[in-house]
Amino acid sequence: MNSDLFASENMAAPATAPGMTQQNAKSLKYALDGECYARQGAMIAYRGELQFEKQGQGIGKFLKRAVTGEGLALMAVRGRGEVWFAHEAANCFIIDLAPGDGITVNGRNVLCFDPSLSYEIKVVKGAGMVGGGLFNSVFSGQGKLGVMCEGNPIVIPVSPQSPVFVDTDAVVGWSSALQTTLHRSQSLGSMLRGGSGEAVQLRLDGEGFVIVRPSELRPEKESGN
Repeated sequence: MNSDLFASENMAAPATAPGMTQQNAKSLKYALDGECYARQGAMIAYRGELQFEKQGQGIGKFLKRAVTGEGLALMAVRGRGEVWFAHEAANCFIIDLAPGDGITVNGRNVLCFDPSLSYEIKVVKGAGMVGGGLFNSVFSGQGKLGVMCEGNPIVIPVSPQSPVFVDTDAVVGWSSALQTTLHRSQSLGSMLRGGSGEAVQLRLDGEGFVIVRPSELRPEKESGN
């Protein structure tokens, strides 16, 4: 059988090393001999002897979830084999954290991660008035984190001389050392006249980076494996 479908870039090759690797721009592969964590519903294929276990709120230090529903619903994947993760054809990236690194990520943008990473849900300081509270996932430690982004991400450096203002519906994540505050860029008079739709942003100060996507949030469908 002949087809461009069977081009080498589309073929899944056996893993040459354990852990997380890039399958293609839209998916990640995890060669597993033990366990990893992923967002519920993110598994698209696997081979080997693997088990998938839905994780509830508050079970284990990795598995906290914000009561607002804005947290990260996780599943544990255990066993020996290979598993592929993706979500609605979003672009996928691997962030390799070293000791001392920390990144704050919107829970909606987390795809999978190593169990060696520490993970917790935190309220974003200064953003408690946005949509009843802005809850993000904070990762630290040593290991790999798989993130996804609708469209091509924009990474903007942040420095003490150049704070960055981001739409809370477009932000993917930022260096966890940055300070956050709520910023209002619209006058009361403008808001009373209907506003521009860009009344409130998140201001980030310090030294680091912020990642935004070229679109705002859409309602997310329920999913689960």
